[in-house]
This record gives sequence, C-alpha cells and structure tokens, in this order.
Amino acid sequence: MADELDVDIVTPDSHPYQGPANGVRAPGVDGSFEVRNNHAPMIAAFEIGPLIVKTDEAHEYADVHDNRIVFATSGGFLEVVENHVTVLAETVEPASEIDVERAENAKDRAVRRLEEGVTGKEREKYEAARERARNRLRVAMGQVGSN
Repeated sequence: MADELDVDIVTPDSHPYQGPANGVRAPGVDGSFEVRNNHAPMIAAFEIGPLIVKTDEAHEYADVHDNRIVFATSGGFLEVVENHVTVLAETVEPASEIDVERAENAKDRAVRRLEEGVTGKEREKYEAARERARNRLRVAMGQVGSN
C-alpha cells in the first residue's frame, strides 16, 4: 500500500514487531505523538505509556476489531527516516501477553514501599515501578484511546 510505513520495534532482548503500518503512536516525553506516511525525519524520546501500531494486516497481537497492536512500553527512542520507523524501547509488552495479576502485584509492592516513606533515588525507583505497572494494567484492560 502506498501510504504505509515500515515499522521495526526492538528491545534489548526481543523483536516484537516488524512489518507494515498505517501509523505509530508513541507516548512522547512532551505528549503523545503519531507518525504517518511521509513524516519528516526525526528522532524522539518517549516514556512510559502505550505504543500503538495501526495496521491493516492481521497480526497475532492485533485487536480483532480494528487491527491496532497495543504495547505497554517503559520508554525509549523512535526514529523516522523515509517512511521507516525504528522503535528502540527499553521494554515492550503486547497487551495480549500482559499478566494482570503480576502487574497488580508489582503496583501494590511499589505503593507499599512509597507509603513507607522511602526518599531520594529509592523513591524515584518505586515511583517509576508504580507507573510501569499502572501502564501495563491500563494497556491490558484496553483503557487506551482508539484514535
């Protein structure tokens, strides 16, 4: 298709998606952004949030109703060059593979530690863990915008 992007999502230990897409939405550090066909070249950082690949093709991770592939991510970088999007992420987990019980437990552990009054770097560590777990839960439960 003429208005497609070639998307490659890579983490340090996996390659969860490689293929065509109509768009990619990422949780940018200054707000969510979307890349479409003929986007200007760029490199952007993104943070904890949903990473959404919009595709016309069926994929094992795609929602059966709209072929969106939603991933929970903990941040990274996205590069666009000539309709090729490369996502270098710290972590990426497809919504369909998120263990909700494990994510709930991780959130509860982080909240308990924060309630104990940890400070400094340790507080930052548990705040980040809480946000990653909350993101995983939102993505797993389908509470991610569809636009």
